[in-house]
Order: sequence, then C-alpha cells, then structure tokens
Amino acid sequence: MKTQAYAATAADKPLGPYILERRAPRFNDVAIEILYCGVCHSDLHTARNDWGWTNYPIVVGHEMVGKVIAVGSGVSRHKVGDHVAVGTMVDSCQHCDQCHKGEEQLCREGNTQTFAGADRITGEPTMGGYAKHIVVREEFVLKVPAGLDLAKAGPLLCAGATTYSPLRTWNVGPGSRVGVIGMGGLGHMAIKLAVAMGARVTVLSRSPAKEADATSLGADAFLVTSDTAAMAQATSSFDLIIDTVPTQHDLNPYIPLLDVDATLCVVGQIGPLDELNSLPLLLGRRRVAGSAIAGVAETQEMLDFCARKNVLPEVEMIRMDQINEAYERLERSDVRYRFVIDMASLGQAEPVAA
Repeated sequence: MKTQAYAATAADKPLGPYILERRAPRFNDVAIEILYCGVCHSDLHTARNDWGWTNYPIVVGHEMVGKVIAVGSGVSRHKVGDHVAVGTMVDSCQHCDQCHKGEEQLCREGNTQTFAGADRITGEPTMGGYAKHIVVREEFVLKVPAGLDLAKAGPLLCAGATTYSPLRTWNVGPGSRVGVIGMGGLGHMAIKLAVAMGARVTVLSRSPAKEADATSLGADAFLVTSDTAAMAQATSSFDLIIDTVPTQHDLNPYIPLLDVDATLCVVGQIGPLDELNSLPLLLGRRRVAGSAIAGVAETQEMLDFCARKNVLPEVEMIRMDQINEAYERLERSDVRYRFVIDMASLGQAEPVAA
C-alpha cells in the first residue's frame, strides 16, 4: 500500500513529504493507521547520520500509537478497530533462547529495528512511524490498555520501556532508593515510573535549576552533583542509579553514591564514556551495567502498569510539518519532555516520489 510519510533524504537536508510503499499484509501481519508518533533522540541521530550507518531515504519514528485497519489470515491477537502500539522492534528470529524468554531485544540473530533495519524475509529496509500507516508482524504489535491516553502514550514505547526495564531488572519497589541522572525524555520517565513503583527517587543534576521540575514529576530529593559536600554526604545511598545522559560523560563521580552490591545502569549514551576508575567498584562490590529498550512482554507489562498507575509522559504535540523545528529544539533540550506528532496533520504538502 502507498502511504504518506516524512523522510530524510540526506544528512544535511530537512525532512520532507514522501510517498512510502508498505508491504501487503502477510498471514501474520497487522496493518495499522498511525494516529500519533513520538519523537526520540534516535530519530534525530539517524536522520542526520550521527552514528554513521544511515542509508537514505529513511523514514524514522518508533513510538507509534494507532488503530488496526486490517489483519492477515493467521492473526489471532488483534482485530480491526483495536488500539495498538509499535515500539523499537518489528521482528526477531523467534527461535533463540532470548526470544523464547521474551527478550527479543537481545535476539541472538539481532532483532529487526523499526527503522534502519532489514526485513527478515525480503531484506528491504524497514521504515518507521513518521507515516500514516505501517504493517507489522503481530507478535510485535502491543495492545493499548483502556484508559491510556492515545495522544500521550507514544513515548512509553521507547522512553518508557527503556527506563522501566532496568527498574524491573533490579527489582525496584517500595523502599528502594533510586537515583536518576538527566531529566529529559528518558529521565523524566524514569522518575515517574520509579515513583509509581514506590521507590524513593532522587534526581542528580549539576545545578539546582531543575529542582522545581523534579519535584513536580514526583521526585523526593534533588542532589546537586557540583556540591562536593552534598556528594560526600550521599556516599552509599542508592540501590540503583539510572543514567539517562545521551552524550559522552564521566561516571566516576556517581560510583561512590552506590551502596554495596548496587548498580549504575547506563541507558542514555550510545558510544564512548570517560575512563572509569575501578577502585570504588572494587571496594563497594558495585557494578556498572547497560540496558536498552525491553522485550515485547515487558513492554506490554509497562503499558498495563502505566494505565493502572496513570503514568504518562509530559508531551508537546506538534504537526508533522514542524518536525525540523522540533529537531532543532531537541538539540537545545528545549522540550518538556517529549514531542509527539499528531499524524492527522500529515499529507498537506506535495510528496516526493518513493
């Protein structure tokens, strides 16, 4: 099917209208009309080839919420009219040990990313959610729980899943002491989710400028990391620290803040970090770990949890033709805290050929 989209055609060019050819649904496919799509830093990095692996043209976007418009003959999990969601993956091998465990993000053969991946059957490049429609294998289509605001739910598929997974992996619950470094799209979701789980949450920031925002999101405390005395007093005071900073930075100031057997989990930066001093790791049996997104079952669990606890991201709604301005603002951290595209706004401009 042909569908309207917005595509990047070169690293140094703005995104623009595009006609995208979606495959006809296979027997196990779900065809979806996309209603809303969140905007992730990964979208910007891929569109601008910051990681060096982008092939153009490309349609990005992996935080989709929509409505089922058709299903393949073998589909049993979804029906026409259902409200559904699609996140960062659209396929995996489905037969390795990780897939059998519901950890498709760790598929031994590599999961198929929603954009900048390759279709496992045809080899064609996958295209994401800055489009009116998408066709996805049913196992990777999530149910949107009743009561969850469709217009705000999109960022849960990436920012929500990425921060929910380490909170669950390290068994955060009532009484847990959680620190959050960075208060952007990922960080603000880490705060909200940890608070909803009953943890005592502290935001770590270089300046006190965001303390009021942290409090409004539910944080119990605010630690200014440039305050040497405050940092010393906070030694051994966290069971888990989630680091959401998306650029290269120094982890060393945060390691002493971990209690014995506690973990600092990196979820933001993809690439180099500053050199790590092992001494505080050894002396406190502390650990540094990484985590990226979540499996399908855990992502569904997160959506259900958010519906029960009324946890939603803070979003700013934009039109599709505002995406280039949104990217400029995203680079300046000028958003509280996630952009969401209303896909009803797509299709006003003349598209270029696919």
